[in-house]
Amino acid sequence: MTPQNPSPLTAHSPNGLATVEQEIARACQEARRDRKSVTLIAVSKTFDADAITPAIKAGQLVFGENRVQEAKAKWPGLMADYPNIVLHLIGPLQSNKAKEAVALFDAIHSVDRPSICEALAKEIVSQKRRPELFVQLNTGEEPQKAGVAPGEADAFLAACRDRYGLTVSGLMCIPPVNDAPAPHFALTAKIAARNGLKKLSMGMSADFAIAIQFGATHVRVGSAIFGHR
Repeated sequence: MTPQNPSPLTAHSPNGLATVEQEIARACQEARRDRKSVTLIAVSKTFDADAITPAIKAGQLVFGENRVQEAKAKWPGLMADYPNIVLHLIGPLQSNKAKEAVALFDAIHSVDRPSICEALAKEIVSQKRRPELFVQLNTGEEPQKAGVAPGEADAFLAACRDRYGLTVSGLMCIPPVNDAPAPHFALTAKIAARNGLKKLSMGMSADFAIAIQFGATHVRVGSAIFGHR
């Protein structure tokens, strides 16, 4: 469903986009993976249309946003001008925003509790629109962070399928800030494999090369492309 980014991007790519593309290509080569197996999600949260447009013109088509309301305010206009845009929700989703999320996003990375499953299932049927779904894991079991605990992941994935009729494509994780990311990526990949899931949303600006080594199919990169917020 998700198109790949053109490669290579133009030499005039803004604010590090070309550099990130080169680093992804290098990481894929080192991992003996096809570059086309990794989708770069340019995380454009807090940046306005003027900051995003140069990246689109440089060839970047896949973008990530953290909040439904922010995305709703800026993306419909951009998508009218650039209809090939693919938009991912990578931040937490509230049940009362499920209707807007299903209408706007092509993928949702933050499925993590029954109320979200129920709301998404209702809207998918109502709107006849099926965004790609990722279950978010809380691999560090951090109390302040959203996500399903690793020990509950298998049961939650089964409930997504059997109770709510949702098709889950993959898993997403955000390792704890002070932990080495590799064990968290490895755990996420292991849970995905035993549940027959092919897609892994892992890795951000500081660690996407490591995530690619562990099988990431989607890397979420913001500051390395757009600069610090």
